Amino acid sequence: MVTVDRVPSLASSPTSLSSAADGSEAPESGLDAITLGRRIRAHRHRLGLTLDILAAAVDRAPSQISMIENGKREPRLSMLRLIAAALGTTVDELLRADAPSPRAALEIAVERAQRGPVFTALGLPRFRVGPGQPDDTLQTILTLHNEIERLHRERAATPEEARRANAQLRGEMRARDNYFPELEAQARELLTAVGHSGGPVSQRVVADMAAHLGFSLHYVGDLPHSTRSVTDKRNGRIYLPTEQAVSRDSRSPILQAFASHLCGHAEPGNYAEFLRQRVETNYLTAAILLPETDTLRLLNEAKAAHRISLEDLRDAFAVSYETAAHRFTNLATARLGIPVHFMKVHESGTIIKAYENDDVRFPSDALGAVEGSTVCRSWTARTVFDVPDRFSPWYQYTDAPAGTFWCTSRIEKAKEGDYSVSVGVPFAHVNWFRGRETANRAVSTCPDESCCRRAPDELSGRWEGQSWPVARTPTSLLAALPTGTFPGVDPTEVYEFLEAHAPA
Repeated sequence: MVTVDRVPSLASSPTSLSSAADGSEAPESGLDAITLGRRIRAHRHRLGLTLDILAAAVDRAPSQISMIENGKREPRLSMLRLIAAALGTTVDELLRADAPSPRAALEIAVERAQRGPVFTALGLPRFRVGPGQPDDTLQTILTLHNEIERLHRERAATPEEARRANAQLRGEMRARDNYFPELEAQARELLTAVGHSGGPVSQRVVADMAAHLGFSLHYVGDLPHSTRSVTDKRNGRIYLPTEQAVSRDSRSPILQAFASHLCGHAEPGNYAEFLRQRVETNYLTAAILLPETDTLRLLNEAKAAHRISLEDLRDAFAVSYETAAHRFTNLATARLGIPVHFMKVHESGTIIKAYENDDVRFPSDALGAVEGSTVCRSWTARTVFDVPDRFSPWYQYTDAPAGTFWCTSRIEKAKEGDYSVSVGVPFAHVNWFRGRETANRAVSTCPDESCCRRAPDELSGRWEGQSWPVARTPTSLLAALPTGTFPGVDPTEVYEFLEAHAPA
């Protein structure tokens, strides 16, 4: 099981309260930046100090201290020690998890609510929580927020529970920049064990890996329809289909079949555990197909030349564009210092997969679930569907409320229809990429409904009440989420298959 073994992060910022500056240990988890800031402010007020005086005492600008007090910046432990000394208190006192006063507790709760998914989903602007707002005003806002959140949770059925689990998992991935060093180490160990010396990993090498792990490969024509492969753990057999989809890499099913064995997965006890195992399996598969050392060598050379290209990464390791895009997100931030976002979007505009650590704002519901939401029409992931040239990469800048982002996108095909795979970065990091010279530019003001979710007034005036479209309802709209230990898999069908194919 993958665990997040980082310095504990405070909730309000992608940076963590760390001690890198002085080598000391980081404080314990359980505290968020908002509470820390309110405790600092309370001690400053107790002493009658202004921001200017405290800032001068720790040799920082008043604006920096203000951001710390407002929970918008997390100080390093060395800075926290200076602040504690200037306030005549201790670091332990500042790091207490309780609010310094009932009023501060109310302000903290409202501040947390503003930074949560309900405010984001509703597109509500943030406001400064200060002494000017009466207690009853803040309490009213907090009560309304909590009631909206309660209603969403109350009506949540199995699909919503799954989306909520996915949102939590995506948060954990973001906390570690989508980089799993323990899985990278497993991939390196396995590649070394079979004598892989670099370059693309061939089908033969993958088969050697299976043999090294004690599995034999068997291609059959009657694989259960709900499975991509079936592993007989008792007899060390991996059953695979005799026919592969044109769009699917024939190596991936083998790697995914024994990846769970390498990760030590037990049968998932809930949907969240199933999703986590799937992430680990896909990560390990990509780490084997695009070995870290070789991939970083290519990417670092491309970065030095300001020519990073996902097409080059795809071609160098003979993988799909989507696999190359996933692998790039694994290494981009942790090993190249580039914040990034990834999207897989169906031609209908529905998000299938998404990841970000660059502060782009994906559409989401009130509980923070992204998958299933609709992407803005102006985003690269949507505009690429209107491009007649499907053989060349599509580059675009998008001016959004959170800033300007550059993206590269490709159209891929699947039995469910076309979908786009997009990778993007903030404008400050575009200089590392091929395609930065593009003149393609769009503006998105989502979640403002006037951006693309509401028809222009002129069209509405002419056609509202005069149209009656028949919706193409997705077959899954009213379907229950697949159930079972392995969701969607019929255990009887699998057991009967294994019984029929087991060696005498």
